[in-house]
Amino acid sequence: MVLNPPTAARRPHAITRHGDTRVDPFYWLMDRESEEVLSYLRAENEYVAQELAPLKTLEDELFTEIKNRVEETDISVPVRKGAWWYFERTREGLSYPISARVPASGGDLTPPIIDPATILAGEQVILDENVESGNSEYFSVGVLALSPDDDWVAVGTDFDGNERHHVTVRPLAGQSPVDDELDDTSYGFAWANDSRHFFYTRIDEATRPWQLWRHELGTSDLSDVLVYQEDDAQYIVSVGRSRDDAMIVVMLISSMTSEVRYVAASDPTSPLLMLEERRHGIEYGVEHFTDAKGRGWWLKITNEGATDFRLVARLVAGGEWREIVPERAGCRLDGVDAFQSFFALSERENGCAAVRLVATLAGDDPFGEGLIGRSSLVEGGVFPNTVAISSNPNYDTSQLRVLITSLTTPRFIADVVVASGELIVRKQQQVLGGYDESKYVTGRLWVTASDDVAVPVSVVARRDVVNVREDGTLEARSPSPVFLYGYGSYEISMDPAFSSIRLSLLDRGVIYAIAHVRGGGEMGRSWYEMGRLAQKPTTFSDFVVVARRLIDAGWTTREQLAARGASAGGLLMGAVMNTDPELFRAIVAEVPFVDVVTTMLDDSLPLTAGEWEEWGNPAASATSYRTMKSYSPYDNVRAELDGAPLVYPHLFASGGLNDSRVGFWEPAKWVLALRAANPANRAVLKTEMGAGHSGVSGRYDAWRDEAQVLAWVLHEITATS
Repeated sequence: MVLNPPTAARRPHAITRHGDTRVDPFYWLMDRESEEVLSYLRAENEYVAQELAPLKTLEDELFTEIKNRVEETDISVPVRKGAWWYFERTREGLSYPISARVPASGGDLTPPIIDPATILAGEQVILDENVESGNSEYFSVGVLALSPDDDWVAVGTDFDGNERHHVTVRPLAGQSPVDDELDDTSYGFAWANDSRHFFYTRIDEATRPWQLWRHELGTSDLSDVLVYQEDDAQYIVSVGRSRDDAMIVVMLISSMTSEVRYVAASDPTSPLLMLEERRHGIEYGVEHFTDAKGRGWWLKITNEGATDFRLVARLVAGGEWREIVPERAGCRLDGVDAFQSFFALSERENGCAAVRLVATLAGDDPFGEGLIGRSSLVEGGVFPNTVAISSNPNYDTSQLRVLITSLTTPRFIADVVVASGELIVRKQQQVLGGYDESKYVTGRLWVTASDDVAVPVSVVARRDVVNVREDGTLEARSPSPVFLYGYGSYEISMDPAFSSIRLSLLDRGVIYAIAHVRGGGEMGRSWYEMGRLAQKPTTFSDFVVVARRLIDAGWTTREQLAARGASAGGLLMGAVMNTDPELFRAIVAEVPFVDVVTTMLDDSLPLTAGEWEEWGNPAASATSYRTMKSYSPYDNVRAELDGAPLVYPHLFASGGLNDSRVGFWEPAKWVLALRAANPANRAVLKTEMGAGHSGVSGRYDAWRDEAQVLAWVLHEITATS
């Protein structure tokens, strides 16, 4: 790409910290209001279209395959709440879902089977996102909350992708409309029991949820009450409603510390009460539980005295915390969901997301002794798998709804009968055109890192591409194209799940793999701790070791190996490109966090201050500064390797102009740096000019974008195979 000659605005910008000066030649790209910058981004988009034009036939073929596997007219499994069954419809040709409900009768929790093409008697549309979105380039719903009396729905919409929501309240029971409108709200929202008051969060200039407000239905937002304001920029404010309808729970959270405040949902104008004051490094989350005798309990998951967290309980009325689930090393306790006669634990089991059920007792002690011993895991089937809690709005229920999937198992929704353990499948994802699970194989590889730690890798492929040994382990029949995915940050786990889109790769002989590198949460809290702050480079070395192992063990070759990551996973992509630039043929880096030092030095940017506990504060710490600079992809682009011109892997980078998490300029600056280092570097940049961090919003646009990326990847790694 050739832009106009440099202007004063495009002079190199020098940034000095801790006696070190970094000269940034592309700093000018950070000006979102500059027409010159916008023109540059549009020119890059034209360049992408031009470069990928020869792949248009393949892209169209992939898009058709993706679309033709999906039941475009479909319906979710209905969920009973109060006097209604709630569900979501999709219709052929429409980009967005339609939320609806139909009256229920009696107390049966068995969901009705509904023909997706049939409109039911008494069916009421709660929100048609296709109507709501109009002709907007981007549309997302961040709040959809029904009042306890079922008469009102609060809707928070985002038309830019910047995650600033506009909330309106709409009638559902034929009552007169209200003019209630709120701006600059975040995702948190909770109705009080009177269906007149609700709580919501507002964001500051840095897009941080920092204030909790209370609103009264039918009044102007000018009369809203500021309930709480969090002035520490490292914390965010969120609010929710307990399942038993007893409490409004307010969470104040940083990366390493948390604090809970609450107010009775039946008395919303009372002051917030403190559960436990924040103590640096102590994290906890709570669930409210009302036992068979009507007593309120707090269930608390905490890391106090437990690396992988433990569960403690105490009466709301007071008393000491009592441990009911001790820490189990390597089995991270992620959450607890309480119901009238049982509770469910979300945890990590063998590196997979799992759900454990345990019945409560009717006496004075609802928990009893030996709780884990009398608990049961929900079976997940093919390993590695993912079992997660699905939609369960009812407190008084004898069943738990779960989602189960694996890399070869289409997602299914099931109800588990807690008393017997019976699994009742309510609906399984259908793959149109036919899908034979037996033709594919999945499994887990273990790759030994330089410090002798075993890194898990989840793999899926066509059965004729990968051989299953007698002991159940996998081996490649011959070197094949491999598409390797990674993330490795924030203790977020990349759990294996089925994708009908991925079949377009597998059916063309591509092996798909997920490297569960440190910095993620797959193997417990210590797995996360070994890949953050000063140890962040471990994330990158793990990924490189996995890639090398796939080559050395005959799974693939350098010419057939591509990698992908998004956001912090995009940082991973950029870092491994620098540490081992000859390892990969191609890289896909979506909304990549690659200008690490510049971003983390600027606390006026969204999220920066709140990220210091994840990455370190380079403004305050020379050590953090040096560590970040050592791996920041933008700061480490090289022109030579061992004295010869360096040609990087081919790169497909993307960004969003309205991205409030990773600035659009990060991939833009990175791509220019790669081209400046060596004109032989092939890098394309695609910027969504009307979207944010999550990319385009409509499902057809998303499928088209994915088809374009997959066409590019297939061209790169199958051309020589």
